[in-house]
Amino acid sequence: MILAISVALYEQVSEEKNIYIMVIAIAVFMYGMMQLSTKIPSKNQDKEEQDVD
Repeated sequence: MILAISVALYEQVSEEKNIYIMVIAIAVFMYGMMQLSTKIPSKNQDKEEQDVD
């Protein structure tokens, strides 16, 4: 994810911007964030488990 951020920032400041590299970097970053968010439990997870019981 850090590599995707750095590539996106580098492309943003370069004079010749390549839109395809920017799109790929953003897609990799969003995929990484999605994978990271699945590992973090929800704040309401305890309440949901109690409601089911």
